[in-house]
Amino acid sequence: MEYVIAFIAGGLICVAGQLLMDVAKLTPAHVMSLLVVAGVALDFFGLYDRFIEFAGAGATVPITSFGHALYHGAIAEAEKHGVIGVATGIFEVPSAGISAAIAFGFLASLVFRPKG
Repeated sequence: MEYVIAFIAGGLICVAGQLLMDVAKLTPAHVMSLLVVAGVALDFFGLYDRFIEFAGAGATVPITSFGHALYHGAIAEAEKHGVIGVATGIFEVPSAGISAAIAFGFLASLVFRPKG
């Protein structure tokens, strides 16, 4: 049942993004930014952690989780180092995911030889 809940929750996030592109005529970049900010907002109000407990991977895989990670990193470092911690914290927590995305993107470009 966990897989079904994760599939439905993640799918609903994707449907919301697709509706924003189709109905509101937002560009993919605007939708991505909006979903990241939505993840931050939900985490600010204490809802995203509960959503992760409920949906599992359905909440941690979509781009909203990136906003959640940015917020957690900023808050954790702000508690340790004050205002400067906000700037360093947003890079500390999600850095592994960003590094993996860059590395796998590079490897994919070597394998598939893009023409652009």
